Amino acid sequence: MKKLIMTLAITFCFTNIHAQQLAALDSAQYFDFWVGEWTASWDEGSGVQQLGTNSITRSLDDKVIVENFRITGGQSKGFKGMSMSVFQPQTNTWKQAWTDNQGGYFDFTGAFDRDKRMFQTAVVERGDKKIQQRMVFYDITESSMTWDWESSQDGGNTWKLQWRIYYVKLE
Repeated sequence: MKKLIMTLAITFCFTNIHAQQLAALDSAQYFDFWVGEWTASWDEGSGVQQLGTNSITRSLDDKVIVENFRITGGQSKGFKGMSMSVFQPQTNTWKQAWTDNQGGYFDFTGAFDRDKRMFQTAVVERGDKKIQQRMVFYDITESSMTWDWESSQDGGNTWKLQWRIYYVKLE
């Protein structure tokens, strides 16, 4: 019982400190953690380790975050994608446009849920399905993070994991 109380107290303190830090951030800073050079690794479900890099820089007077993602090893080697993300002060929202070398294009809006930071698409209705996609950044530290690609068939009520990438920042 003593261990449970101590664990709960530590969890509460950490969560409270993290919430205070997040609250202290200006909305325009919510994606600053992402800027840097990253290595990426994941398993596409085949048991084969996939490898990539992601270079995140600032551009246009530091107002735009530019992403350059590359798959450098594994079954999808050669895949390339890029995004541009910008904070829009007039609406207090983040927007992102993604495109890749396979003809993919997504338009995202930023969202936040406690310590998770997300970019998600608008809901698209196809028959009786309300399809939505999102990227979720979490377990964010100065040197690592986890990124999930999730999809929903019911307009965002339930989510299914499609792809999980583990990021490590290069020194």
